[in-house]
Amino acid sequence: MSFSTAGDMISLALKSSGVLGVGQTALAEDANDALNIWNMMIGQWNRRRWMIPNQANTYFQATGADSYTVGPTGNFAIARPAKITAAVARLFPGVGGVPGASSVDYPLEIIRSYEDWMTKISVKGIGTFPKYAFYDSAYPNGVIHFWPLPSTAYEMHILTTAPLQTMTALNTVISLPPEYEEAILYNLAVRLRALYQLPPDPVITALAEAAMQTIRNANTQIPRLRVPNDVAGRGRYNIYSDQG
Repeated sequence: MSFSTAGDMISLALKSSGVLGVGQTALAEDANDALNIWNMMIGQWNRRRWMIPNQANTYFQATGADSYTVGPTGNFAIARPAKITAAVARLFPGVGGVPGASSVDYPLEIIRSYEDWMTKISVKGIGTFPKYAFYDSAYPNGVIHFWPLPSTAYEMHILTTAPLQTMTALNTVISLPPEYEEAILYNLAVRLRALYQLPPDPVITALAEAAMQTIRNANTQIPRLRVPNDVAGRGRYNIYSDQG
């Protein structure tokens, strides 16, 4: 990126927002406030799948337990995700999470709500071939449940959105795809105008929205539609009759 550090980007965002004039330098308090707003903005973006350029495949060897933690200090040691997008149970795993010549991945169906997990799975302690996964997005570590309980023969893989970079200091070097440059600049400028109680600027707002749309177009991935087994198993619908 042409902006090497967070401080460089913040300086231009303050000027673009109209908070700073040409040749002016931001006070330390203003720069730090802008840095905090930037990180809050990234926190919101991390919850939008289309804002994330890639997903992370994380694995953990099953122990036969009924649940595993997901988070900074969890069994799956990653940033706490809002949700799990996919999961597989790998039999005959390779080394370092890479599938071996004999590895077999069994996709798991994701249970999306706590209510379904609590009411649809009656006997939660069954230990056999895993088929389902439910993720409870607790904090600071989430908790993932597999059912039936996977034995130690399985390496469990989860797919999550990889969080965008946050800025720990003004001298933090920016490491993001180039299309994020303008999105950060103008969306931060929109927020800075609100911080300093300036009215919305339609030009800045339009530039911010256009930059976001570019990212949406670049990152959007639409999985192939799958019909649930309990629906597909009922046969095809006869369009010439009300009878199945």
